Amino acid sequence: MGKSLKESGTNIGYMLQHDHLFEWRTIYNNVLLGLEIQHSLSARTKSKAHELLETYGLAEFSNSRPSELSGGMRQRAALVRTLILEPDLLLLDEPFSALDYQTRLTVGDDIGQIIKKEKKTAILVTHDLSEAISLGDRVIILSKRPATIRQTVSLKFDLAEDTPLNRRNSPEFKDYFNLIWKELNQDE
Repeated sequence: MGKSLKESGTNIGYMLQHDHLFEWRTIYNNVLLGLEIQHSLSARTKSKAHELLETYGLAEFSNSRPSELSGGMRQRAALVRTLILEPDLLLLDEPFSALDYQTRLTVGDDIGQIIKKEKKTAILVTHDLSEAISLGDRVIILSKRPATIRQTVSLKFDLAEDTPLNRRNSPEFKDYFNLIWKELNQDE
């Protein structure tokens, strides 16, 4: 029998649908929360927090409260809070569903590029087919309850600059969308 993730020592970062930033804490202090809980706060991790906030365009808002940020900026702060823990695996549970469509596209592009830059493995749970195709390396299609894997579709795009937004305009996008749509609606 294989080891569970906990037994293997795999560090998992989890990002929810809503950012769950605490209003009484600054963005910087929200980012540090997981480190505080794990008793891992140090000069190195504080420096890393500042670095991540700078890298992802939030440094000037580090002393702001969550209500002072846009929804997209709040989601980026939530991702930084997850990344500061240096997870081996990111679990993203519909992280863009609370955002309006335009913000969702922009933040999806931002977060997709951040995950690639940080060289993280991420599992994205979404009901948005376009989002799955634009962000993923593969799409795992599940059956209805009880969920089982029906099919896995590997995604390959012939793009000079492979970003989520560029994928949406590629010729392959429509083919993947139709293939996955057909599989999802096979029983209907």
